[in-house]
Amino acid sequence: MGSPLVAHLRTGTVEYRVTGPESSPHPPVLFVHGVAVDGRMWEPVAALLAAAGYRSVLPTLPLGAHHIPWGPAHDRSPRGAAALVRELVTELGLTDATLVGCDTGGAICQFALDADPDFVGRVVFTNCDAFDQFPPQPFRLIFALLRRRRLLRPLIAGPMQVRALRHSPICLGLLVTNPDAEYTRSVFEPLRTDPAIRDDFVAFLDAIDRTELAGTTPRLSRLTIPVSVVWGADDKAFRPELGRRLAAVFGQATFTAVPGARTFVALDRPQAVVDAVVAGA
Repeated sequence: MGSPLVAHLRTGTVEYRVTGPESSPHPPVLFVHGVAVDGRMWEPVAALLAAAGYRSVLPTLPLGAHHIPWGPAHDRSPRGAAALVRELVTELGLTDATLVGCDTGGAICQFALDADPDFVGRVVFTNCDAFDQFPPQPFRLIFALLRRRRLLRPLIAGPMQVRALRHSPICLGLLVTNPDAEYTRSVFEPLRTDPAIRDDFVAFLDAIDRTELAGTTPRLSRLTIPVSVVWGADDKAFRPELGRRLAAVFGQATFTAVPGARTFVALDRPQAVVDAVVAGA
């Protein structure tokens, strides 16, 4: 996919990759990931979309697996990340894009849509935070531990370097059926090696307020753009009932349960995400 491009925005500096034909008859696709992963988690979906003639933008947001610090001069909160996504859409001319969100990225998408319900053309939510599930257990406890600055580096430099622990049911094994060892190792490298990245990460986690999302999700009933909800049916954290409840907010949204998939549907069943994007375009 080549070296990442860099967008220097008022709300922060973000790396992103682009895949698919430069000229496409289809709306572009913009992917939004969650904490402690990067834009590479969407590559299986983006590759399938490229083969179908779609152009995709895969940013790595400053949520812990990034390489360019966000910095305290910026709003390092979920709403600050949402503002960054909206500014990236404007900067890259993606106003007709299909926005695809996962995990914490789904909450960021909701905050972005709350600020401007028409900043993209359509939305696909995969398993993500919604209402007061921000985050759901066991991640509420895990985030509480990671917010402790004195514990963060030892946790990342110690247990997270052990594949069995990274892939355990209380870590990434809860999110994806068959984690890739090199990917799961590499996403933690910025947190392990760069104190500025750790500072960004803790600032973002500190700013998470589940009451704020609880008030935001129901307000999205005013959206008039197409919405699809594609939910991994085997998710033990973001359970299918949460996905159905999210879909019900939008009235005309489609809900698709995906057997054999957990939170990262894009990795477990990428074709399901592709189908939702193509159907809504």
